[in-house]
Amino acid sequence: MKKVLTLALLMIILGLTINYREPILKLIDGYLYPNNVTSLGEVGPYYRNYDFNYVKQTTNFTPNSKKDLLNIYYTFINAGKNQFTFYCPNEYENCIEDVKELANNQDALSDINNFVHPFNSFNNIETKFDSMGRVTINLTKNYNAEQINIINQKVAQLTPSLINNNLSVIDNIKIIHDYIINNTKYDSKRSDENILTYDSNIAYGPLIQGYGICGGYTDAMQLFLEKLNIKNFRISSNNHIWNAVYLDGKWYNLDLTWDDPVITNLDTDVLEHNFFMIDTAKLLEIEKTEHNFNQEVYSELSI
Repeated sequence: MKKVLTLALLMIILGLTINYREPILKLIDGYLYPNNVTSLGEVGPYYRNYDFNYVKQTTNFTPNSKKDLLNIYYTFINAGKNQFTFYCPNEYENCIEDVKELANNQDALSDINNFVHPFNSFNNIETKFDSMGRVTINLTKNYNAEQINIINQKVAQLTPSLINNNLSVIDNIKIIHDYIINNTKYDSKRSDENILTYDSNIAYGPLIQGYGICGGYTDAMQLFLEKLNIKNFRISSNNHIWNAVYLDGKWYNLDLTWDDPVITNLDTDVLEHNFFMIDTAKLLEIEKTEHNFNQEVYSELSI
């Protein structure tokens, strides 16, 4: 009789675990791992409170589709967190497989990364999951605390001379565009030879060290767009990245890298405005190879 009761008790526990695995795991995680939560709590200082066509903020961290997973990843990264745990419900039978697919899809993860503030963006992201449906995301950010502090001081120092409230918004964007280009050299050694002398792939390179590649130019510009309270994101092709800017009800392309061409046999720097606040039709008319982006992901700028 005792063996029968023990077996029955085990079957009940097993049934509860299978049918109620999500709340049980939440309870266990909340006790053993208080940092692993399924609500964001307080968001960081670089959180964006607006959405995009490809990804949107969510308060529902129990996914039911691939789109839900995209939004969970975006919301977590956008909030400035380093770690987050959520749970796949029983009803979403392919959830873990879809998580695995997303975790291994570097293009999709990079696309999500383009929609957050530069200081919340990551250079490495790792997803762990188990057979019980627990999913934990860990990331390492592109910027450390010291770099953020130094950059913020530089931006604050430059803002009074670069942003003039008496001018139009587009004139202010042009002044910032010209300043970054005039004070930045393209880091050809990094892009062509992979010699990593400067942090030219992030805003620290152009703003502090005076060297940039496309990622650095784009992030530097984006920090000032944030100062102007302009909705924006980074837009990328297979091997290039630039700014998308929302102004007066329209989206525009803004590419500082291509407006700062590398000219050999000349000692003087060149500043152009060919890629300054242009629509996508004009962009692809001028240059298609480097700017051939996924118009389904970045549909705000689709033709």
